[in-house]
Amino acid sequence: MGSLLGILESELKNIEGDVSSILDKALDGREVNVEEGAKLFGVKAGALTLLLLTADYLRKKSVGDFATFVVNRNINFTNVCVKRCGFCAFSRDHRTEEGYFLPISEVVRRAKEARAFGATEVCIQAGLAPSVSGELYPALVRSIKKEVPELHIHAFSPEEVKYGSKRMGVSYKEFLLMLKEAGIGSLPGTSAEILDQRVRDLISPGRIKVDEWVEIIRTAHLLGIPTTSTIMYGHVETDLERAKHIALIREIQKETRGFTEFVPLSLVHWEAPMYTKKLLNVEFRLPTGADVLRMYAVSRVMLNGYISNIQVSWVKEGPRFSQIGLLAGANDMGGTLMNESISTAAGAANGQLVRPKEFIRMATDLNRIPAERSTLYKIIHIHSSASPSHPLDSVSNPEEVFGSYQKLVRASEHRFINSVNRGVDIA
Repeated sequence: MGSLLGILESELKNIEGDVSSILDKALDGREVNVEEGAKLFGVKAGALTLLLLTADYLRKKSVGDFATFVVNRNINFTNVCVKRCGFCAFSRDHRTEEGYFLPISEVVRRAKEARAFGATEVCIQAGLAPSVSGELYPALVRSIKKEVPELHIHAFSPEEVKYGSKRMGVSYKEFLLMLKEAGIGSLPGTSAEILDQRVRDLISPGRIKVDEWVEIIRTAHLLGIPTTSTIMYGHVETDLERAKHIALIREIQKETRGFTEFVPLSLVHWEAPMYTKKLLNVEFRLPTGADVLRMYAVSRVMLNGYISNIQVSWVKEGPRFSQIGLLAGANDMGGTLMNESISTAAGAANGQLVRPKEFIRMATDLNRIPAERSTLYKIIHIHSSASPSHPLDSVSNPEEVFGSYQKLVRASEHRFINSVNRGVDIA
């Protein structure tokens, strides 16, 4: 019978020398460069196993055995958008019956409800609706802070910051200062997709440019507004472009130290227009399970020493496979959400709610330490089998309590077209 050490030695003999040396480099705390990262995105068989072991070791060395989550609620206040991104199944034209717009009072109501169920954060993102004032964005923040000042407001992607600043005729810096003065806590680093202009011109022509995204993120960090960072992969990008994206995030972090986490997001393609309508004359590289694990692992390896928190996406991958991501270098399980509309519209089977007790089970099943955290990764509560039940654990039918995207687009109460026709000032 072979020993475990013997099995590992056998696997090492079958691995290309440069892959082994790249992993050794990461374990020594040295930076893995773009070309090396691209090489790791192609590993298979035993080399993939060793990549996962390396990433898991670096995870433990960086953040220990905590598996964290945040109790939060998503509020996507409108699906009406002037952009037509090929990957987005969420947006609607302002003339359609499915276009909705939540007034500030409804956003505040949802925030208060979230707090009543134990949320510490609301995450607010939406489409770019025509005819709204840029003042809507700080007004939303001020209104929530007035009613629930203890809530952390994690809101508005760089795309929304660009749109709001242009609507107001002010610089990015001035607009971000308005948001900060209103009480914003952090920005989501979404609208990043792949930070390569070739890819962006294919999947989202007219969307925020790479240099604009970087400028807004850097400006936010320099103003003391932290952000997350993301990558959306599994469409038309190459391994090299994936690695370049992560390296760019790393370079920004070296300068600003403003990123709190890195969140890999695989493309949900089922309803994405560029896939269903064959808008691109390219072959899509839709992500496999191994692709997802490689992305978590390479992210950990390349960002080691710079961004400690790698988050799995249960919305994209489902809770069960997300748990496996915790063995591939990830340490954070994301948020409870309560509502999620963007991935749901694209055909994701998950997105409504994961209860704290489910996160706790996912963590303890791997002998990890489940811990509720704040948006900025301060540990709020370390859980155990003796921990009291969370208010969200008692929600048996989340659609009845929190509503759903499907109900929202079918309802007439908040239709965008009706608001415009009645002359209501939606801002």
